[in-house]
Amino acid sequence: MSSSPPQSPENRSVSTNAAAAAALARARQAPTQKPAAQLAAEHDQRQTFRRLIDPGIIRPNSKEQAMSSLKTLLTIAENLLRDPENPKFKQFKSTNSIIQRELMNPKGAIEYAIEMGFRPEVKDFQPYYTFNSRHMGDLQVGAKILRDHIDLETEKEERIVRARANEKANIAAAAERVKLAFMDDRRSKELKDEMERQQRMARAAAPSDSTSPRASISTVPSTLSGSVVVDDGQDNGEQSQLDKPPPYSH
Repeated sequence: MSSSPPQSPENRSVSTNAAAAAALARARQAPTQKPAAQLAAEHDQRQTFRRLIDPGIIRPNSKEQAMSSLKTLLTIAENLLRDPENPKFKQFKSTNSIIQRELMNPKGAIEYAIEMGFRPEVKDFQPYYTFNSRHMGDLQVGAKILRDHIDLETEKEERIVRARANEKANIAAAAERVKLAFMDDRRSKELKDEMERQQRMARAAAPSDSTSPRASISTVPSTLSGSVVVDDGQDNGEQSQLDKPPPYSH
C-alpha cells in the first residue's frame, strides 16, 4: 500500500489558510442567532409600535384621518431609510401645514414619530423634530409596523370594494333575468292572443247553418190555385170527381 508523499511547509500553510478561509465563509453565511433577551426586547418594541397605531391613532381619529397620518409617517420613515444622510429627511418643521394636519393635530401621530427617533428641538427660533441616528433600529421597526398595517388595511378595503362590486353585479344580473322572463311572458301572451284572434276570424268567415244546402230545400205550399190531384190509393188511373170538368150543356 503506497502512502502519500509528505507535504512541504509551503503546501501545509496553503492548506491551512484555505481551510480557515472556508470556515470563515461558512460562518458568514450561517444565520446569526440573536440572544433571547434581544429577541424579547424586539418583540416588546413591535408591540409598542402596534399599540401606538391601535388604539393610539386608529381609535381617536376618523378612519380617513388615521390612514392619512399613518401614510405620512411611513413616507417620512422610508425617505430617511432610503437616504439616511440627507439633512432634509432628518427633520420636519412642526409648524408646516402638512405636518400640522397629519401629525400634530391628529391624536397619537406625533407620538409615533417620537418613538421612531424624532425629538423636538428649536433651530433659529423655529420648532423642529430632528432624527437621532442612534435610533435607526427603532426607525426600521416602526417603518415595518406601519407598512404591515397599511398593507393589511388596503387589502381589506380592496376586498370590500370587490365584494360590493360583485353584489352590484349579482343584483344587476338578477334584474336582467327578471326582465328577460317578463319579456318572454309578454311575447308568449302576444302569440296566444294572435292565435285566438285568427281562430275567431276563421270562425266568422265559415258559412252558418242557415245557409247550408240542407236548410235551403223549398217547401210545397198547402193550397194552390189549380186543381189538386188526390191519390185514392187505386191504380186504375181513375180520377176523383173534383178533377172532372163540368158536363157540356147544349
